[in-house]
Amino acid sequence: MRSFNQFLTICEAIYDRDKKSDVDLEVGKIGKERKKTAPERRRTKAVGGGKTAPAKEYKPRKDIGKQRQASTRVQQPEKARGSAALSPREAQRKAALERRKGKSGGSKKDLEKAASKMLSKKKTKTVDPKYKATGKAGHTGTSKREYSRPERQKLRRASDRLLSDIKKKKEKPASHYDPKLGE
Repeated sequence: MRSFNQFLTICEAIYDRDKKSDVDLEVGKIGKERKKTAPERRRTKAVGGGKTAPAKEYKPRKDIGKQRQASTRVQQPEKARGSAALSPREAQRKAALERRKGKSGGSKKDLEKAASKMLSKKKTKTVDPKYKATGKAGHTGTSKREYSRPERQKLRRASDRLLSDIKKKKEKPASHYDPKLGE
């Protein structure tokens, strides 16, 4: 049987040995340095000539060495414990109340407010008199025509139809390929 003093010396030896394994700790950091060496890193960048090299190291985080509270890391409960579990009877009662609320559609005042809101005249947006058009959107007065997105799609589809019919050696009238743009 060992004495208490012997036990203490063994514990100190173990403690010292554990401390020596953490020699690579930097000042102010908690835990071991877990940064990978250049060959271990998977992120690479193109160097040229079809070759790659390890990417730059990440900058160390600003919160290194500070203990973070669990409340900032772990999602906290929003309701009291056990509030989610309703007894079957309570669940039925709650569902029935909600159904009744849905049928009634609220009080008369609420209905009147909603109706008046729907019937009220909507405000029209007025354009600032100082506004000058840039000439990009819509039709401009220039001779060069700029097409909108749906117009470009119609043109593209018409040309695709023409090309596919040429490949298949089908002959159709030119009106078949007309994109029918409103000009």
